[in-house]
Amino acid sequence: MMRITRLTLLFSAVLPISSFVMAQENPKLEERQQRQEQKTFQAYIPKKYTFFEVVKGDLNKDGIEDAVLLVKGINPKAKIKDEYRGILDRNRRGLIVLLGQKDNNSYQPVIWNLNCFSSDQEDGGVYYPPELVPEIKNGLLQINYQHGRYGHWSYKFRFENRDMRLIGYDAFSHQGPLLESKVSINFLSAKKIYSKNLNTEIEAKPKFKETVSRIKQAPMYLSKIKDFDELTF
Repeated sequence: MMRITRLTLLFSAVLPISSFVMAQENPKLEERQQRQEQKTFQAYIPKKYTFFEVVKGDLNKDGIEDAVLLVKGINPKAKIKDEYRGILDRNRRGLIVLLGQKDNNSYQPVIWNLNCFSSDQEDGGVYYPPELVPEIKNGLLQINYQHGRYGHWSYKFRFENRDMRLIGYDAFSHQGPLLESKVSINFLSAKKIYSKNLNTEIEAKPKFKETVSRIKQAPMYLSKIKDFDELTF
């Protein structure tokens, strides 16, 4: 009985140490991976810009992994001093779409839009600014924005004519945990669905009233979008 107790105490003491070591190693592993990715993709990034992030997936359905680079300007004049937050880098961000080639280490650049996103260090007022989260999902490039208690929204792009065509938009408006309304637009069918939650109680199951309408929107492509913050439908 005493031996079992000692073994249990020994295991309990080792487990937190192991967890601590793993927690220390994971950030280092992520840093190494990011440095390696930056080294891999730097050749595709123009001067006056730097690597910010990369997402990968198959955009043109050829079975080869493609990459979308999130890049950021490095103009020193875009840095400002904030009274409360210190030095802020207001350089804008953009995208470069790379199609993977048969050689796994080779890509072909097809789309550049280097200034379509605001900085990651904007002023969010009384709340933090929306967080930009790009991803490739089900063969589509999704430009997601997450804004905490206020909701989230997403633009969906499909590879078409050597560009990325905007085919979908979804937005969810929250007031804290309460989902107040949502919007879904299919640009291929020109159909817009606005859904208002008639239940205002947080714990109540949402009950939506839908309004369906048609929209008039010429085909919109990623390479031509000047500022995502200015998009309205």
